[in-house]
Amino acid sequence: MTAINSTSDRSPADRRKVSILSRFWAWEGSGVLVALVVLTAALALATDNFLSSYNVSVVMRQAAFVGLVALGQTLVLLVGGIDLSVGAAAGLSATVGAILLTQLGIHPWMIIPLTMAFGFGLGALNGIFVAGLRLNPFIVTLATWEIFAGLTLVITKGYPIRPLGEQFGVFGKGEILGIPLPVIIFLAVAAILVWMLTQTRFGRNIFAVGGNRDAAMLAGIRVRLVEFVAFGMAGMLSALAGIMFASRMDAAQPSVGEGWLMGAITAAILGGTSLRGGQGSIVGTVLGALLLAVLANGTVMMNVSGFWQRVIVGAVVLVAILVDLLRRRR
Repeated sequence: MTAINSTSDRSPADRRKVSILSRFWAWEGSGVLVALVVLTAALALATDNFLSSYNVSVVMRQAAFVGLVALGQTLVLLVGGIDLSVGAAAGLSATVGAILLTQLGIHPWMIIPLTMAFGFGLGALNGIFVAGLRLNPFIVTLATWEIFAGLTLVITKGYPIRPLGEQFGVFGKGEILGIPLPVIIFLAVAAILVWMLTQTRFGRNIFAVGGNRDAAMLAGIRVRLVEFVAFGMAGMLSALAGIMFASRMDAAQPSVGEGWLMGAITAAILGGTSLRGGQGSIVGTVLGALLLAVLANGTVMMNVSGFWQRVIVGAVVLVAILVDLLRRRR
């Protein structure tokens, strides 16, 4: 008996459509893209100003700051680790950058690279303990989270460092062709990381280490160096997010980055990055950050209580972890 609607009976055009659809659903970020489109459409219908140029700008800025931290977190997750200190690293780096600007008189254009270098050092400290001494990344970064946050309070005594000046404020408040500068930087960093992971040997080594550390070592990959650099880059991108947020607020607040850890991990997982390493997508992380920003903005516009917003975000995290588990079992 001939099967009805079998693949062989389909036209070449139909088979191409099925193939494209199959590849799309096989991509790690397919689910978050569909969710983003559906949520955006629903909020556009439910509210009057959601798609206004001003509100879209607000959403994109919010996604940019958390998204930069999420990109660094993605690299750490890809090598099979996790970094709980990213939010505190952002706060401490922003504080150091503000001191360099306001007390040492460093030129505003030098603050960003110097702060990023400092952030890389913070991440490298995690890398030394995790990659060099083979300590558990959860415990190490939990400890450094407290250290970084404590140092921020010691330095600032709980008070913000302000003002940072109009010349420095351009990094957080400026626009190019109507697009906020933090958004441009976020997308540029994402593009660089996509190129790095897909076109360079180091990028391929990141996936190899996360996929099977022992096999990567047997293949001659310098596993500890890869892990060390991944943690360093996570600290560097956290510092970039922190100092740019300080630029936008014209102040280095001691609380900068406090709520970014959960968002960063959630964005990465929603985008298809596995908690077990070796699988993930930078584009998916970008979409995950956008989804969280849209969700947060939508709850505000719908007058949802801030208390319930935390419940919703926590529920999204659980769903993301469940999806990751189901994807790994396929």
